[in-house]
Amino acid sequence: MGSRNRERRKAKQKARAGRGRAQAAGSGAGPFHREERDQRELLTQAADLLVAAALNALLAQDDEALTAHVESLVAAPGGPIGHRAVNRCLAGWVERVVEDTWQRGWQPVDVHRIITRRAGPRHARLAVDAIALQLRRYAPDTVDERWKAQLRSLDATVWWEHDDTWLDAWGDREGQGRTEVVAATLDLLNLLHVLPEIESLGPLPGTVRRSASGPGPGPGRGGPADPRAGSESDPNTNPRILDKVRALLAKAESTEFAEEAEALTAKAQELMARHSIDEALLAAAAAGDAEGSRDTPAGCRVGIDNPYEVAKASLLDVVAEANRCRSVWSKSLGFATVIGFQPDLDAVELLYTSLLVQATTAMMRAGSRQDRAGRSRTRSFRQSFLASFAVRIGQRLMAATEQASEQAAAEAGDGRLLPVLAARTDSVREAAETMFPEIVSRSVSATDREGWASGRAAADLASLLTRDEVTADRPG
Repeated sequence: MGSRNRERRKAKQKARAGRGRAQAAGSGAGPFHREERDQRELLTQAADLLVAAALNALLAQDDEALTAHVESLVAAPGGPIGHRAVNRCLAGWVERVVEDTWQRGWQPVDVHRIITRRAGPRHARLAVDAIALQLRRYAPDTVDERWKAQLRSLDATVWWEHDDTWLDAWGDREGQGRTEVVAATLDLLNLLHVLPEIESLGPLPGTVRRSASGPGPGPGRGGPADPRAGSESDPNTNPRILDKVRALLAKAESTEFAEEAEALTAKAQELMARHSIDEALLAAAAAGDAEGSRDTPAGCRVGIDNPYEVAKASLLDVVAEANRCRSVWSKSLGFATVIGFQPDLDAVELLYTSLLVQATTAMMRAGSRQDRAGRSRTRSFRQSFLASFAVRIGQRLMAATEQASEQAAAEAGDGRLLPVLAARTDSVREAAETMFPEIVSRSVSATDREGWASGRAAADLASLLTRDEVTADRPG
């Protein structure tokens, strides 16, 4: 018994000794960790000041000062700790600047488009990572469905393991050294910082609220009649119809036979036009008002790129007008804002993209041109070609829209359709005037007669309405 008691006492003493050593070790580790943390914070603060100074140098176009600041950021005193501190600092700046960009009306695809336009594809890929970095802070249910669709189209995902290694991983992926990575990040921050405020087309990330039964209020669901609100998830567009239209237009663009392209384009136009009319009637019936509904106009942006951007903007404008939408071109930013009801916006985007492909193909097939002195007049020929194509397509689209409306009105038989469509046209006009109170109209010039004639002929080949071919494909 005595020996067992002695063993217990020895075990207790050993345990107390172990706890004492652990406490001693802990008391020694505390100051060490605090010192490392304090060093990390000081290095982060120093990096933050350097980033701010570098951005000021960029704005002032002071290349000498910028180079010095970049070299200091690359040197990163403190070894690996300083290197990671600079990475964290740059990532923090990216998050804040991207968030501010959303506040000024920009959306993910807008950012990608403008960065590609102004800095090139490498900076655009960095911008996609920056978008993914910032938007991951929001719960998925608080982000607009259209933003999610844009993220998918850009493949914007957080593919790196830690934020303080993101820029290193991006540099490895791009084959860029540390100096190039830091310089590219500063360039991106500067490009985003100087972007102007533009019209907001939807709820900001983090602000969407959904009830247990589905999305919260919004256009088409009793939300405010605000042209800037848009729809939360494009509820008025049947995805099966969109898929069918995309497939038809893809075939129209790829076929070498003009007759087949005509039929395919006509079928796609008819599907979208009839779908839009059906949805307008349904929305009005749901609201209990023959001349209006709780559905409200939304907006989208369509890229307009060089060359021949004036003619391309004109083409988009006539496609929008024929589909009861309004298009406003922001030339310096490389896009046009289209305002209308969601099914009509879908029709504009799909049809414009396809017609631009068809027009460009026909224009390139026409070849180059020279004047009598042997000087190239290819640019004026192609500008006139596209301008003529746009004018003629606009005429034919408008005629097709009027014909589809007349047929639908005859089928409805009770005079409901025309007041509904008139009310929608008025809503779109009011929304556009509210969003763009100082719209300036401009005409498109064409100086090459042959180009104008060729463009008109190409537009005539792009048949847009073959009623008998599509009746069987009308939705329910």
